[in-house]
Amino acid sequence: MSVEIIQERLNSYSCKSTLDEEMALREITQEIILAGLGRTAFFSQAGFQGGTCLRIFHSLNRFSEDMDFALASPDPTFRFASHLDQVRKELSVYGFEFEIDDRSEVGETVRQAFVKDGSLGKLLSLNYRPRAGRMRKIRIKLEVDTNPPPGASYEMPVLDYPFPAAVRIFDLPSLFAGKLHALLCRNYHKGRDWYDFVWYTARRTPINHELLSAALDQQGPWEGLGPQTDNDWCNEQLSAKIEEIDWVEVRRDVQRFVRPHELPSLELWSREFFFQQSAKLSKVSSPE
Repeated sequence: MSVEIIQERLNSYSCKSTLDEEMALREITQEIILAGLGRTAFFSQAGFQGGTCLRIFHSLNRFSEDMDFALASPDPTFRFASHLDQVRKELSVYGFEFEIDDRSEVGETVRQAFVKDGSLGKLLSLNYRPRAGRMRKIRIKLEVDTNPPPGASYEMPVLDYPFPAAVRIFDLPSLFAGKLHALLCRNYHKGRDWYDFVWYTARRTPINHELLSAALDQQGPWEGLGPQTDNDWCNEQLSAKIEEIDWVEVRRDVQRFVRPHELPSLELWSREFFFQQSAKLSKVSSPE
C-alpha cells in the first residue's frame, strides 16, 4: 500500500517528460524526509528554510533540489546522525532502499548529509523512463546551519503527506531575509534565487530586517560591519547587483526547474525588469 500511495502522488503531478518525473520523485522524497524528521526531536531544535521550503509550504512554482535547515540557536555539538536514523526507518517503511551518507563533522558550521536512491524506478510505474540506461539516482543534499544569525521567526504548519507531521519553518519575512542574504552575498549568480525574488516581490512580502542585518554582519561583504538594513538599503544594494548580471545566463540556470508554460515569462528577465521588481521593496510595509 505504501508504494500505491507514492504512485498516486506521482500521478497527480501529470508529468510530461523524464525530467518532470525525476523532479516529482525528488519532491515526494523530500516530503517523506520532512515527515520522518517530524517524528524526531529535530524540529524542536531547527527550522526549515530555503527554496524547497517555499515550494512545499507556499506553492512556489518551481522545483528545488536541496533541503536547508538552521538551528534556532547556535550549538556546535549538534549531531545529525540520530535524526537521520529515524528518517532511514521511515523511508524503509515506504519500500525505499535509500542510502544516507552523513558527512557531518563536529567543528564544521554547516552539517551535511546526502540521501541517495536508485530503487524508485523499480517500484513505480513511470511513463517516461530513459530509453537507454538506468534512471539517474535521486540525490538530495540536506544542510543544517549550526551557527545561525539571530532574529528568525517561525511557523509550525502540519505536513499532511505521507502522514501528518508538524514541521517548524521560517515565516515568510524570515525566508525572504535569507533569500536576500544569498542574492547580496553569493559570489556567483543563481537564476533560482532571482526567480524566488520575483515571487516575493510580486506578493509584497515584508523583510525580516533583524535577521537580514545579523546574517550580513555574520557572513559576506558586510561581515563585522554591523549593517542595519531597511527596504531602501536593500533596493540600493540589489540595483548594483542587477546592473552587473548577464540575464541570458541567469535565465538558463532556472529553466530546467520550471514547467514549460513558465518559460515565456523568463523572456522578460532583464535589467529593467529587475530594477522594477527591486523598486517594489520601497513600498512594502515592515512585518508586524
